[in-house]
Amino acid sequence: MKGIILAGGSGSRLYPITKIYSKQLTVIYDKPLIYYPLSILMLGGIREILIISNSETIPFYQQLFGSGSQLGLEIEYAVQQAPNGIAEAFIIGEKFINGESVVLILGDNIFYGSLEFFYRGIRNNVGATIFGYKVNDPERYGIVEFDKEGKAISIEEKPKKPKSNYAVPGIYIYNNEIIEISKNLKPSARGELEITDVNKEYLIKGKLKVEKIGRGIAWLDTGTPEALLQASNFFGVIEERQGLKVACIEEIAYYMNYISKNEFEILISSIPRSLYKDYLEKLLRE
Repeated sequence: MKGIILAGGSGSRLYPITKIYSKQLTVIYDKPLIYYPLSILMLGGIREILIISNSETIPFYQQLFGSGSQLGLEIEYAVQQAPNGIAEAFIIGEKFINGESVVLILGDNIFYGSLEFFYRGIRNNVGATIFGYKVNDPERYGIVEFDKEGKAISIEEKPKKPKSNYAVPGIYIYNNEIIEISKNLKPSARGELEITDVNKEYLIKGKLKVEKIGRGIAWLDTGTPEALLQASNFFGVIEERQGLKVACIEEIAYYMNYISKNEFEILISSIPRSLYKDYLEKLLRE
């Protein structure tokens, strides 16, 4: 299973922040936003990861992560020339995917809580697996309609009259049919290759599974200044209360056995004196 983080988009809702750099580099409490989706892939056992962004931002991600070897990962980078839609990521990443299944997560999506829904999706995926998350404002999202047996029967993008309250968050699991499906898409009215059209194609083929995400799991879409502030406050409270960091990729690499204790020590020694380093050194002593 391969993993893709799509960290592109124009970020117009966050202007003027995004006039300088990508929104995935904005700070959520004490770390860049992109750490959060990366941590989800790592926790799902995915170690080969492609980060897609614009040419101006890729060097910053390379500075952050390099080859990923210090985390026991293999990280590659690719450029999306323009915000041409989520589904274009699979065309850009065709060589990287190399006939395998793939998880795509949007670089501004955060999940907190039990990730069993995600692990189950990876284990059981045959064609495509997406997720349904209950929201109060379904007209803002892609919405899944279910029949009485709980089977998905339609998907609609930002409907004026939503047929359910289950939105599709920005994490998707696909088999290797995704390449051809994406290549055969026609751009939408806004000129993009829509992920909703991908999911509709799998639905037509009878190969789409929708896992409902239950209560107690937070999905944070950080596309607005208000959402960024809420996410920072949310994780600030959690980390302060528990004394444990969220989306600490070095910690995850160590506890997932992607790196040895000695490699973890070397990694810590490369970090400048900071509260972040103090936290990692404490883990090493435990």
